Amino acid sequence: MGCGKKTGHSTSGCVCDVVRAILDIQDNVQDDCGCGSNCFMEPLGAIRPNMKDRVNTRVFVLKNADGSPFHAFFKGCGDACVSIYFRVEEVFDNCCATLRVLKPLDHKDHPVDLSDEKCCIDFNKVCKVEDFEATNDCVTVDLSCFCAIQCIEDVNLDLC
Repeated sequence: MGCGKKTGHSTSGCVCDVVRAILDIQDNVQDDCGCGSNCFMEPLGAIRPNMKDRVNTRVFVLKNADGSPFHAFFKGCGDACVSIYFRVEEVFDNCCATLRVLKPLDHKDHPVDLSDEKCCIDFNKVCKVEDFEATNDCVTVDLSCFCAIQCIEDVNLDLC
């Protein structure tokens, strides 16, 4: 299981299962929208549905063993180049995944710089995030290294 815990009967943890479920939900985008806030809610669009856009992404945050949000860097952003928001692109080798880094945006579609002076995530800035933009940057992770996952929102991203 995640967080460094080893079990004799499983090589997968709940974060692996949730990310696999998110990928499956994204791969089966439907027009029908429901409501809810659970990562397992189907169809895609069930978390904070926005009826003006057909959604194709479930945005989520991963938590490290100490409870801090996992973060990654992305290019082409000026000062705001750290994000805690991701879209799953692929799950492979039982519990590894390729995640697309999502650029956090404010209500005016300006990038939100989530870092503080100490190279940590500033939680006050996290509250200013209103939307997301796909970047061309991805990170490959071992999902068994994370203790928690929090789904944030279902959105429509311009993806090629």
